[in-house]
Amino acid sequence: MASDAPTILATSGGFLPGKRTSLRPGPLIEHALELSRPRSLPRVCFIGTAQGDQAHWAAAVHAAFYGRDVLVSCLNLFPMPNIADVQAHLLSQDLVWVGGGSTANLLALWRLHGLDKVLRRCWEQGVVLAGVSAGSICWHVGGTTDSYGPELQAITDGLGLLPWSNGVHYDSEPQRRPLYHQLVSQGVLPAGYATDNGVGLHYRGVELVEAVTEVVGRAAYRVERGPGGTATETRIEARPLPGALGPS
Repeated sequence: MASDAPTILATSGGFLPGKRTSLRPGPLIEHALELSRPRSLPRVCFIGTAQGDQAHWAAAVHAAFYGRDVLVSCLNLFPMPNIADVQAHLLSQDLVWVGGGSTANLLALWRLHGLDKVLRRCWEQGVVLAGVSAGSICWHVGGTTDSYGPELQAITDGLGLLPWSNGVHYDSEPQRRPLYHQLVSQGVLPAGYATDNGVGLHYRGVELVEAVTEVVGRAAYRVERGPGGTATETRIEARPLPGALGPS
């Protein structure tokens, strides 16, 4: 059973280091599963386009759910789609999780394969869309990206399911905050929301419901264009999820 309303969880977190496997689903992924309200066996599809559909990532994602009653699949676009009917497969999912990497490459390939339209239909029909970094920015109008090189640049051609901009890794990469402020203040990007590492934004429809975190003390931020070509930033306290780590 998919969510009863269009739902997105846009994050700067997700999988964490595992004990018996290289990865484990962190509290943000567990929360995304809860938001999907599956009727029985949860169906989760991982999309790794932003990292070039690396086989080791797909294997690690499958292994992360060993021993769990979760049906996991991976959608690859390299060297060709690995699923005959991509739309039917994604519409049958409870949760689609998009990994991080190159936002620009992800968007280009999705449009080439018509995945932008498929994912919009999934969102409209209640499949929960979620992801980290590139898998967060993609649902918005745009944000800041290192897709073009180590110096961050603006990306302004996101899917636009959400009418906001998005800043990720806000507390961990020094270029992120000042560039995001600059882009919003200049009108290159619309107002939007940013997340510290470990924080997620839960949207219902196009409205922010709450910020949640897998690391206590970290936050989200509302960034808007202010008077005189400035940007104003408002801190949004994030609700700690079950299993959240202590402050670091």
